[in-house]
Amino acid sequence: MARTTNLSRPIVEALYTEALVLADDVRAVFAAGTREPLAGEDAFVRLALSTEGLKTTTRMMHVLAWLLNQRALFQGELSENQVRLHGALPPDRGSDEAQLALLEPETRELIADTEKLHQRIARLDEAWRQHFEMASPARAFQDRIGRELGRFG
Repeated sequence: MARTTNLSRPIVEALYTEALVLADDVRAVFAAGTREPLAGEDAFVRLALSTEGLKTTTRMMHVLAWLLNQRALFQGELSENQVRLHGALPPDRGSDEAQLALLEPETRELIADTEKLHQRIARLDEAWRQHFEMASPARAFQDRIGRELGRFG
């Protein structure tokens, strides 16, 4: 079967490695939410950690699932049609600014990193679904110049 996209295995593998490292960091940070509360620990901070932790881990699982689908496509375990029908990246549920304000700066930065990765994968997924046929503004301008010059030649 001919590939209709220019999504490459090295891109997917690099993103997969990045996502695994980030997922491990997320697990380490949000595993603290599974322990018993410490004496004097703010319940609102604990709730924010739990809520944002769930969103963040879900976001990372969606990213990893998308990347695993792409890897399976490259390995011939899934067809392109299967991935196109069932492998879309779900939309992200953004963080709640009020909840984020209660968290430590390092935790907020980690959450932001996961959101950025999800956004990158979402753009890649959209481009892949359109067979990378989105024209850049520069390419559109070059094409227009070529057409105009062709009228004179």
